[in-house]
Amino acid sequence: MSSPDKPEFSPSLDGTSLVIRQDTGIHMDLHVTSSSLNPTSEPSSPISPDVPSISNSYTLNETETHPKRIPDWSNLKVIHRNTLPPRSHFHIYNSEEDALSGDVSRSRAALLSGTWGFELSPGPFKGSREFYKPDFDHMEWKLIKVPGMWQLQEFGKGPQYTNVNFPFPVNPPNVPYDDNECGRYITRFDVPDTLKDGDQWRLRFEGVDAAFTVWLNGKDVGYSQGSRNPSEFDVTPLLKLNSENTLCVEVYQRCDGSYIEDQDQWWLSGIFRDVWLHSFTSVHFEDFHVLATPDEDNRDATLSIRVKLNKSGETINSKLLDKEGNVVVSESHPGNPKESRHDFRLRDPKRWTAETPYLYTLVLSVGSIYATQKVGFRRAELIDGVFCVNGKPIKIRGVNRHEHNALSGRTVPYADLRWDLQAMKSFNINAIRTSHYINDHRLYDLADEMGFWVLDEADLECHGFGEVGGDPASFASDNPEWREAYVDRAVQMVMRDKNHPSIIMWSLGNEAFYGKNHQAMYDAIKEIDTTRLIHYEGDQEARTADIFSRMYTPVHEMIKYAKEDGWKKPFVMCEFAHAMGNGPGAVQEYVEAFYKYPRLMGGFVWEWANHGLLTKTKDGEKYFGYGGDFQPDEPNDGNFVMDGLCSSQHWPGPGLNEYSKAIEPVQVLRVKGNEVTIINRYDFQTLDHLKCYWGLVSDRQQMIGNEIIIPEGVKPHTEATLLLGGFPKTLAAGTWLQLDFMANEKSEWMNPGRIVARGEVSLVPPHSLSLLKTLSSPSRPHIHRKDGMLYARISKGTTFGFDLGNGTLSSLTHASDPHRNLITVPFALDFYRALTDNDRGGPDGKEWIEKRVHQTRNHFSEIKISETHSSCIITVKSRVAPPVLAWGVDTVTTYTITSEFCSIHIHAKPHGSLLPSTFARFGLSFALRDIRIVEWFGRGPGESYADKKRAQMVNTWGQAADALFYNYEFPQDSGNRTDVRWAELRTRWGGEDAFPDRLLRARFGDHDGASFSVMQYDTRDVDQARHPYELFKKKRDDHVVRLDWYHHGLGTGSCGPPTLPEYQLKTDREFDVELLLD
Repeated sequence: MSSPDKPEFSPSLDGTSLVIRQDTGIHMDLHVTSSSLNPTSEPSSPISPDVPSISNSYTLNETETHPKRIPDWSNLKVIHRNTLPPRSHFHIYNSEEDALSGDVSRSRAALLSGTWGFELSPGPFKGSREFYKPDFDHMEWKLIKVPGMWQLQEFGKGPQYTNVNFPFPVNPPNVPYDDNECGRYITRFDVPDTLKDGDQWRLRFEGVDAAFTVWLNGKDVGYSQGSRNPSEFDVTPLLKLNSENTLCVEVYQRCDGSYIEDQDQWWLSGIFRDVWLHSFTSVHFEDFHVLATPDEDNRDATLSIRVKLNKSGETINSKLLDKEGNVVVSESHPGNPKESRHDFRLRDPKRWTAETPYLYTLVLSVGSIYATQKVGFRRAELIDGVFCVNGKPIKIRGVNRHEHNALSGRTVPYADLRWDLQAMKSFNINAIRTSHYINDHRLYDLADEMGFWVLDEADLECHGFGEVGGDPASFASDNPEWREAYVDRAVQMVMRDKNHPSIIMWSLGNEAFYGKNHQAMYDAIKEIDTTRLIHYEGDQEARTADIFSRMYTPVHEMIKYAKEDGWKKPFVMCEFAHAMGNGPGAVQEYVEAFYKYPRLMGGFVWEWANHGLLTKTKDGEKYFGYGGDFQPDEPNDGNFVMDGLCSSQHWPGPGLNEYSKAIEPVQVLRVKGNEVTIINRYDFQTLDHLKCYWGLVSDRQQMIGNEIIIPEGVKPHTEATLLLGGFPKTLAAGTWLQLDFMANEKSEWMNPGRIVARGEVSLVPPHSLSLLKTLSSPSRPHIHRKDGMLYARISKGTTFGFDLGNGTLSSLTHASDPHRNLITVPFALDFYRALTDNDRGGPDGKEWIEKRVHQTRNHFSEIKISETHSSCIITVKSRVAPPVLAWGVDTVTTYTITSEFCSIHIHAKPHGSLLPSTFARFGLSFALRDIRIVEWFGRGPGESYADKKRAQMVNTWGQAADALFYNYEFPQDSGNRTDVRWAELRTRWGGEDAFPDRLLRARFGDHDGASFSVMQYDTRDVDQARHPYELFKKKRDDHVVRLDWYHHGLGTGSCGPPTLPEYQLKTDREFDVELLLD
């Protein structure tokens, strides 16, 4: 409670002073006791229910306590005050035409979002606590956008990111009174004339983080918490219809609910979703629940409409329209305030699926108002333990999606929301987990329309309790005092979203351990909706949940679950393939297992997009910030918030391409003769909506073939055989068959011409290096020595220079400019790459640093030179080793220079105590000037690694040298190209094979897994940079080139399995490799 007057303190009669000390380290109520103050008879005035003040009235020998009661935002027994019961999300309209338009601007509601007045104080007991009073002057207040987060509008301490930890002292349900920013909002509005004929007016907040109190025209409206859940208030008695209204909202950064809103994301605050004023007529819908359920045999179906009215004795009119607007059923029936139910039987209606999202439109009317609801007929259930929709098994090819915008945080503009889902659709994603809270209601409308399976998740996570000691579930999840708070979040979710066909499962939240309150949530959901299964990963044994769920389980462990005997519940990976930085690696292995084992439902990649927030340095350089970039923000979890398939701008990244390839709906399995075996991985569709074209690709050649006929009626999850025709009689070495599957003119659910899948199969192996050497008749190169160097010039004028003092290839010149050495850093055998996020987070990168792989140097011990009639042979013995430690790699490098090429052959033997178990790479590193263009035959055009390469097709590719390096928002190794047969370093496009157009060519022959990279940064600079702008300052004038015979895979070690054994570059072997330079 607060006083209308500011507290005043005067000297006591004893000459002593009463001093109130403000200590930010104290988190408790303030108690003032005095026996020497003058009493007054003035009573304190009515004050805000949550804002205490110290009265200027004192009584001798009495104790005064402030606040006088626990504030709503710190009171576990107060979740909502004066809110209306939760309901489905709908608008009402004055006409059927308006309702069918779907345009909410034509509804009986006024959008109050916009520019509001704003004041931020460090806590609820500071600042303008009486701001809601009619005579309060807000003229000096600053302006803020609603919806929005105040930390992103230059208010407060700034954003803070934690993955697990609570950013405040843990003392549930209490949050600090003196470290709890308080945002006070003010707006004024007139009721539009079109809404004045209502009988009830509702103020609806779609989302406020974390809790808030509302006043209208100086009167208390109520209080609510549950950041991502809507709150609705009846403001009929307080609203002025014919004069200006003043709406005041006080938002608290933290409340007791913050303990169960500890999701892996930014801590941001404010009115972050829209605010509406709804005008309901004297007869109106309180709620409706639409169930469109096919029969068990999936032929006919029942449309069940359950409607709750505010009055009895009224007639409800129901009309179902098909996609073309034709009336399917129409009927009138009486309604009542409790609930009226009416069922319609439909013969063989069109089904809704994520592949064929056919929607009907239900028009409901009562009295003078109308409402519409999109309806999809679908049935989600377990059949013999297998998750099925409409009687057929489905596979989830999903992503976890947080609400994020780089400028506005969790306030996501509709265009950006739609962009996300359109991008998902184009990359073959069919499912969304709304991690870890219910999303903007418009997402579900789009999911219904576009076709996505949705796992709708309650706004609940308390991961931080796992860091404080003791039984983490005992704090909240298994604590009966929190039962109501848990159940409220489940009920809010289901009541708002229950009418969406896209939602096939409910989730009880995330990483909140497991306790009795989860069972209570489950029971509450089943009271409302029995048609959907319930998920919760924290219920590891599925005691409550209908589904077994895991996070980041390695593939081989997941398969063990799939093979268990007598299983009755399916298994889903609610999070897998952690997409942080350069990765994820080995996605294909998960997807293949999903399709192989019936128990496996599929999974949701973590996660859709990075959460970077656009900010800038003191010098004005813009970049996307993460934890630690917005001081003071301790504690924080650094760049762990940058773990998405897309960038912070939601542009698709290399990892998304790889995931999309793994989940393509058509996969090419094998080729035998002229027969190509494919598999249809759609869940419901045949391949009749697709057509296929073949082509042949070889070294600098591409042949566009003809259409291949796809057999009609290829059923989901079955194989089919395509017959190739029109093949040339002979094929060049290194030829690949490529197949494109694209939508045809009959396609109903995607644009004709869109390529939905691509396949490729190697038909003819490439030439070996031995064969390449014999294709010409090389002779002895021109040899001369000078100043401790040996120079060997080949026929095209290129001269290779070797330093006889250390055995390195350190000079590359051409006869046309013999004094310009292109090599700026000599060739050296190298085992290290700049660490990726998955290297840092997993065991591999830690071992490389601990074993000093990044510090290895080549130490020359012997050089031998011999000349024959056809070549010059230089043999160098070396040891590659780091300082401090005793392990090393003994090498014999043999340079064989002929008139046509320089062969580099390396035999290497790792050995010694504390030898690393793996290397990052095994190849040559050097730096070269004048590179402008790089061309290659191998996978491209994007980056590829041993376990992240299937999205990149084999062909002859070319790119600007500066474009090969992909700038991840946390700098790390990138830009590798693998399965390379040759690479050319050039000065310009389309030139000759000779200098100066081609500076240097490297050929690997038929060596499998060869790769290269070209970048303007050295490894140390990439490792040290924490943001791209820092790395840009280290850009070199030359280019660092790496030619690798072997390269360690990426894995998902940042949060999940490290690189799989089959993609590891192990050191328990000897290496014998070769390449040709010319």
